[in-house]
Amino acid sequence: MIQSSGYEATFLWFGIGQGVVVVILSLLLRAPQPGETPASTRVQQSARDYTPLEVLASPIFWVMYVMFVLVGAGGLMATAQLAPIASDFQVAKIPVSILGLTLPALTFALSIDRVLNGLTRPFFGWVSDNIGRENTMFIAFGLEAVGIWALGAFGHDPVHFVILSGIVFFAWGEIYSLFPSTCTDVYGVKYATTNAGLLYTAKGTASLLVPLANVLAATSSGWHAVFITAALMNAAAAIMALAVLKPLRTAHDSGVNELHSARVQH
Repeated sequence: MIQSSGYEATFLWFGIGQGVVVVILSLLLRAPQPGETPASTRVQQSARDYTPLEVLASPIFWVMYVMFVLVGAGGLMATAQLAPIASDFQVAKIPVSILGLTLPALTFALSIDRVLNGLTRPFFGWVSDNIGRENTMFIAFGLEAVGIWALGAFGHDPVHFVILSGIVFFAWGEIYSLFPSTCTDVYGVKYATTNAGLLYTAKGTASLLVPLANVLAATSSGWHAVFITAALMNAAAAIMALAVLKPLRTAHDSGVNELHSARVQH
């Protein structure tokens, strides 16, 4: 449709189509009834609900905000520049065959990246439900750091470019399931959408850092510095998940639960 009608018409009709689907499906949604969302026995969850103003005054929120920015900016630096990176690596138009499918490397990468970027959200959400949010963050962000570094080091091979870009997208997209879940675990469900929305503004902050990738690439005569910077940002977030966020949450939840128990006894 882009070839026959242009971008404007394609965006218009696909936008209308998606809007219609969203509106129709929204009519089928309802709020959960009492008992349909029992408390988890595997992850720490708050014993009270925090208002948005209380959330903004909480150190845990700002730790998560910084981590969100680090992972978001690091991932966007690598993924938003995928086309120029492929061109500079001279692999964009080289055919790649994987599992019986043959496509130009850039087209293949963009196609598989979208699929993996979608699958990662329920997958890492399920993992975090079983082993905890911070532990999953450490694994995912660490995998993202390694993936970004490897893409810069080995992405000059078209097959490696496709596979490694897929790993990068897979390890990056989970931020949109892990951070809202963690935010709700810490601050309760009553204001969950508002509180998660406040945290989600970190994506906008992260996007402001993305142009730095072009500056780094221009000043260092290549993408090496960009990949190293993005990898280090994700590595820092991975370490913060266990070294900063997890201890803060443990202390926070212990204090809240003690206060809640005292009030019940009183």
